[in-house]
Amino acid sequence: MTPPHPPRATYRLQFHAGFTFADAEAIVPYLDRLGINHVYASPVTTAAPGSTHGYDVVDPTAINPELGGEPAFRSLAAALAARGMGMVIDIVPNHMGVATGTNAWWQDVLTQGPASPHAAVFDIDWDEPIVLPVLGTPLSQALADDALAVERHDGRWWIIAYGEHRFPLRDADQDAPDAVALPDLLARQHYRLAWWRTANDTLNWRRFFSINELAGVRVEDPAVFEKTHALIFRLYDEGLIQGVRVDHVDGLTDPVGYTRRLRDRLGPAAWIVVEKILAPGEAQPTGWGVDGTSGYDAMELVSLLLHDPVGAPALTALWHDVTGQPAAFAPGELAARQELLAWQFTGQLERCVAAFAAIAPDGYTPAMLRRAIERLLWVFPVYRTYATGAGAPDSDAAVRDAVRTRVAPHLPPGEAPVADWILHTFAGAQGMRAADAVRRFQQLSAPIAAKAVEDTAFYRYGRLLSRNEVGSDAATIGVAPAAFHAIVAQRARDVPHAMLATATHDHKRGEDVRARLAVLSAMPEVWRTYAERWMARDDAQAIAAADRYMLLQILVGAWPDERAGFADRIKAWQQKALREAKRHSSWEAPDERYEGLADELVDALLVDPAFVADVEALLAVIAPAAEANTLVQTALRYTLPGVPDLYQGTELADLSLVDPDNRRAVDYAARERLLAAPPAKLALIARLLGWRRDDPALFAHGDYAPAIVTGPAARHLLAFERRHDGRALRCAVALHGRRDWGDTRIAFVSGEERRADAIFPDQPVWLDRG
Repeated sequence: MTPPHPPRATYRLQFHAGFTFADAEAIVPYLDRLGINHVYASPVTTAAPGSTHGYDVVDPTAINPELGGEPAFRSLAAALAARGMGMVIDIVPNHMGVATGTNAWWQDVLTQGPASPHAAVFDIDWDEPIVLPVLGTPLSQALADDALAVERHDGRWWIIAYGEHRFPLRDADQDAPDAVALPDLLARQHYRLAWWRTANDTLNWRRFFSINELAGVRVEDPAVFEKTHALIFRLYDEGLIQGVRVDHVDGLTDPVGYTRRLRDRLGPAAWIVVEKILAPGEAQPTGWGVDGTSGYDAMELVSLLLHDPVGAPALTALWHDVTGQPAAFAPGELAARQELLAWQFTGQLERCVAAFAAIAPDGYTPAMLRRAIERLLWVFPVYRTYATGAGAPDSDAAVRDAVRTRVAPHLPPGEAPVADWILHTFAGAQGMRAADAVRRFQQLSAPIAAKAVEDTAFYRYGRLLSRNEVGSDAATIGVAPAAFHAIVAQRARDVPHAMLATATHDHKRGEDVRARLAVLSAMPEVWRTYAERWMARDDAQAIAAADRYMLLQILVGAWPDERAGFADRIKAWQQKALREAKRHSSWEAPDERYEGLADELVDALLVDPAFVADVEALLAVIAPAAEANTLVQTALRYTLPGVPDLYQGTELADLSLVDPDNRRAVDYAARERLLAAPPAKLALIARLLGWRRDDPALFAHGDYAPAIVTGPAARHLLAFERRHDGRALRCAVALHGRRDWGDTRIAFVSGEERRADAIFPDQPVWLDRG
């Protein structure tokens, strides 16, 4: 039996050698009993050996043998089908893993250069040999240190670096290469070994963000598209999968053209969602041939609703008072964009400038173009636009207008026309001769946004960490119910089958960490009392105030019932946070002394009885509202228009931190046992999944009608109705821990009226099916 389109509800599974297809097959009865009807699988194609995530694909034509290979995949698919269930898989069209020597296509390109039959797969500028930034020193020093050698393995000669890394020699150099001077031999290859620190400046192939181990793929080439998707199409045609989630669609040359081609190839019945970060006010991807996004925007919308916007001024003042950092997020975002563009993406920027210089009017020098492009990237309000050179979608016009206004204060006197010319180029003024320049800009704006905002500024600005999440607008604390209704209504109209998520493999804090910290927006003065006392500790002063303040929030947000292993988890988070912030440490130049002091602070706090008692006292105050937030976000995920996804294990409390903490092993046996007498969160999930199973049409096709709420506590209550074919679901949720309702009333569009104090006597969620 083939499950219907769209899926009723998905369950995300992270596959790796420690959790294989066989392990997933063992929990199919549990997922079915819970009410799930589709497994949502992380990438299943062959990844780098030992990969824990699967996004470093080395062979897109085969299912990963570390997961059990195709036989085990087919067995899982059959077990799902036997219960009327199905599977959607995560696909990675943007890049491939090239670091381990196990990518046969990449190895062949290194061997044969542009003549390789796989050369067109990778996004390489062939004006020079492929730069491989793999050496620990400059090449001259590596040669002087005898770090490089020529050795024979498996019947061929190779360049060996540091006794372990192997690089192929050309076929023409297979005859006694050990007799050739090593510098001369290296100079004849289709690649150039380089010091790893030069990657940002000299790389001549597109990588995923700033990761040298992931090479960009030219999926816009029809032959490459077919070659890299052949396995996916076969799995779909055989009924083994029913849809796909497209990873990092904004990294592609032409995302819209790609998704339309994918829809044409898979057909109308496939469920297709794309990983896309929507900026504030950015529209859903309509006209793309997809069912919507993979849920970051839904996670952001629910998060905004849980936070009380009235608390923003107090939280902003507290952040500034205790850290001395700028109160607003915008200055930090601008600084991060400027910094990363100045060094981490220099090579990509220079090639973008050169592409524009090749088509620029007389008098527009490369330096002028560089200044304009830099400043446009400083202020770009979205990940990217969708121009092709020949033209651009109508939705791009508003972005170009916003950029024109935002960039003006940053441009040198008299150089505004240069920026205007570039923006006109995006609109199609130069035709297809501008396609390469436009492509390079759009494939640079997306990583700048991701790395500068999510992977830098979010680790520097700590007003309230529950608002620093993938896809979040950290400048905004919360929204009123009316704004929430307006956005959901638009989603219901434009992408009714998009994914609904509140936890993902990419989240920086688990959904229940965010739910707990959100309470602080409703009681900022309570938080100030504790935070100021903790920030004044004598043993904490060696750590920068901003770092201390964010650590305190994480401790409160993730504080578990059982603290075994908690210190190690916090230290792992803290190391990543410090290095991503790039202020007192970094991945490129770790400051082990500072990181050690930060770890000592963690230990000191966790063994201090006074601090532990303080945390537990604060948690006792906020616990009722935090637990209410957990239930509210759970209810919304399963009742709003869209396809709800349950991230592995989060049917119980999700107090996880950023990866790899959010990808820890899940105890499914314990969860299955709990179904007999489930705790509140699991009970609500099971109840709503049961309703979705009983009446899938209501949830898949029912309209969304906001209720009218009046009275003294109206801003603390959200209510709506879903209706389809004479059936209805009414939902109301209490916000911000509110319990005192006075004469607050709810009027549903069907005519049903309720008093808030009658439906919220002791629970934050009210549901009614009629």
